[in-house]
Amino acid sequence: MSEEYVRGLAEAGASRVAVVGGKGAQLGVLAGIDGIDVPDGFCVTTEAFRRAVAEVPSIGPRLDRLSALDPEDREGVRALSAELRASIEAVAVPDGVAAAVTGALARLGAEAAYAVRSSATAEDLPTASFAGQHDSYMNIVGPEAVLRHIGRCWASLFTERAVTYRQRNGVDHRTVRMAVVVQRMVFPDASGVLFTADPVTGNRKAATVDAGFGLGEALVSGLVNPDVFTVREGEVVARAVGAKERAVRALPDGGGTREVAVEPRRQREPALTDAQVVRLVGLGRRVEAHLGRPQDIEWCLAGEEFRIVQSRPITTLFPVPEVRDGENRVYVSVGHQQMMTDAMKPLGLSMWQLTAMVPMHEAGGRLFVDVTRTLASPAGRAGLLDLSGRSDPLTRDALETVLDREGFVPSLPDARPGGPAAGGAAAPIETDPALVTALVQRSEASLAALERGIRSKSGPELFDFLLEAFEEHKRVLSDPLSIQAIMAGMEATWWLNDRLREWLGEKNAADTLTLSAPGNITSEMGLALLDVADVIRPHAEVVAFLRGVGDEDFMGALEGLAGGAEARTAIGAFLDRYGMRCAGEIDITRPRWRERPGTLVPAILDNVRNFGPGAAERRFAQGREQARKKGEELLSRLRELPDGERKAAETQRMIDRVRTFIGYREYPKYMIVNRQSVYKRALLEEADGLVRAGVLAEPEDAFYLTFQEFHEAVRAQRVDGGLVRRRKEAFRSHQALTPPRVLTSEGEALNGAYRREGVPAGALAGLPVSAGTVEGRARVVLDMSKADLEAGDILVTTFTDPSWSPLFVGIAGLVTEVGGLMTHGAVIAREYGLPAVVGVGQATRLIRDGQRIRVHGTDGYVEILG
Repeated sequence: MSEEYVRGLAEAGASRVAVVGGKGAQLGVLAGIDGIDVPDGFCVTTEAFRRAVAEVPSIGPRLDRLSALDPEDREGVRALSAELRASIEAVAVPDGVAAAVTGALARLGAEAAYAVRSSATAEDLPTASFAGQHDSYMNIVGPEAVLRHIGRCWASLFTERAVTYRQRNGVDHRTVRMAVVVQRMVFPDASGVLFTADPVTGNRKAATVDAGFGLGEALVSGLVNPDVFTVREGEVVARAVGAKERAVRALPDGGGTREVAVEPRRQREPALTDAQVVRLVGLGRRVEAHLGRPQDIEWCLAGEEFRIVQSRPITTLFPVPEVRDGENRVYVSVGHQQMMTDAMKPLGLSMWQLTAMVPMHEAGGRLFVDVTRTLASPAGRAGLLDLSGRSDPLTRDALETVLDREGFVPSLPDARPGGPAAGGAAAPIETDPALVTALVQRSEASLAALERGIRSKSGPELFDFLLEAFEEHKRVLSDPLSIQAIMAGMEATWWLNDRLREWLGEKNAADTLTLSAPGNITSEMGLALLDVADVIRPHAEVVAFLRGVGDEDFMGALEGLAGGAEARTAIGAFLDRYGMRCAGEIDITRPRWRERPGTLVPAILDNVRNFGPGAAERRFAQGREQARKKGEELLSRLRELPDGERKAAETQRMIDRVRTFIGYREYPKYMIVNRQSVYKRALLEEADGLVRAGVLAEPEDAFYLTFQEFHEAVRAQRVDGGLVRRRKEAFRSHQALTPPRVLTSEGEALNGAYRREGVPAGALAGLPVSAGTVEGRARVVLDMSKADLEAGDILVTTFTDPSWSPLFVGIAGLVTEVGGLMTHGAVIAREYGLPAVVGVGQATRLIRDGQRIRVHGTDGYVEILG
């Protein structure tokens, strides 16, 4: 019976989390690593906890109530957590458990001092550390005191902080159990924390040691400023000795700890010598190698011996692409260019990789491009820095930070020094709208061929067909004429902004000159939803019905309402043209508007409320007229300058050019998403077949397979039973990570900084992408289906891909955390004449919903007014 309630540390291990909890399992692993000294002890198992809480009959209903609470209901969480803790603390340790614990203590020394430490089954996990969420007690002496503190550890499963942490990490309270680790107490001279990777920069080659005198509680509680050492390649490369005025020591007569003053002469002495720091990091590297990932390690130094008392994964580090060639690598985020930095599921990642024009590497559920070779050559480096500087200065700054590190990026000669590219440079295309028409027709023909060809394909044959379709997909994307048309619009934008600033002092002139440019499929989409609102607005019954609609497919229910048939036709026509779009649309696994038309309802209702009939046509005409007048004004001012006729003529040519080609900038993405929609419909039919065959539990489980694994599952009619579950867990952990703009092979995550003057104190700096200044109410929106916008509101969000453009017609300004000069949100903001600042770090956290803000779209900053 005692084995049911008590296990020695040697019996614990990675496979015993359900029995001894996360900390106990990890200590069991550590105890088995050669050269790692872990204090002796045992684990009080989760079965002992189960026996104890079985004495509290009300705990089940209370757990159900706790699980049903909204995480934002802080008062409810606080009250119910306190009830659960009090109930568990009031229960006596069951006799059988007490006997087992007393026997284990007798074997180790009944009157010795012990550390009694919580070890929940959801703790020290690869995806959630739960660091500091549960209680532990030091220097506990005597069996009675140990048993009392075991009960307190059980109760700490329901501290408010632990409950909130579980809610944020998607852990069900009803599934978690608490074990307790009891270990011989160590009375250290020094203690602290070792990070085997830099927890701030993510650099895997730099280890950081925090050290203080006495027990580690002084560090974790913030009582002292610790010594901080940085070690790289076996050498201390940086040190900062803290003023360690206080320490926590064990009471000499047993029973708890106390805070004491450190002698003045010792306060500025390092707690460890450099040699000890290097030796400690060596032990940490051994632990890291055994566990397979960077670790956050708690250690004690008693005499000359280091004891390891805990190790958990550093869960905040962004993963590094798995390229194991030992070479230095520099990666640039794809998500920041595509305006979608959320984690993607494996099917979405693999299909984007299969259809991309350059190799892409996965890390943390995101995609990255290796730009090392481009940065290595002078011409490649100059071109990449120039392009990134124009589109996203933060990416450029991050790249320059890496380049400033001598020797990290190798220097290579240009491939063809002094000579033109093979075949010579492509001749500039004419400013001819017929070219854009022809490109659109070619893309539509390719899409029609895909739809015809895929109809008869199923099973493994479908996957073979799709691999061929992906090659056509890439051919369409790489069409030289298409790329020239995109670049013509971008280069004309840059020319106008650069020259008109130089000649006239005009900032971002192209913003106004591109208003209502023809052929922009994304801005047309926003205007089309205004037309849908025009159809719905006269029908009060339809409007009232839509106010109660959620994410479900509501289209069929419209038929029985007055005006419902007209509304259904209008919405259906919109979905026929744009229903393949959705937020985060580069991930094929995201639900499309066609699948969840309810996503559009808030935007439709905003349009019904905030606009009158004919708003789309008026808005487009107003933008076109504003652009025409701005062009005339600029040309008139130019003619007054020296050599003004020539400057005006060149500017007129560029205005014509930008208005001809800038709208096409949005079309290739529209066509990509169209093709993805065709792929997805066919693949979901295969997923349905796997569900019918009992291979998958539900169709969406296929999203957690790569394309290649999906292909094999259809061929073999079999999927590894645990694969989907593991992928879902990994996806949840990826969702908690924030991807950097630039990532190195050493794990360093860089996001760059704005290095410019003229930003007022307290203002939030960003990239100006659409001119003008506007003041209004900030609406912080993270999910467009939950948007509730009034005329004059300023939209604040993380990123805006094309699917967000229907919201743009009703707002006064835009602020995003991610974006660049030519990304989709910026292009559409200019089309609609919205002052916009993008690349504002942590905007959705620093700006509160409902605050008044002022957006300076010309100068690139945001002021919070109150």
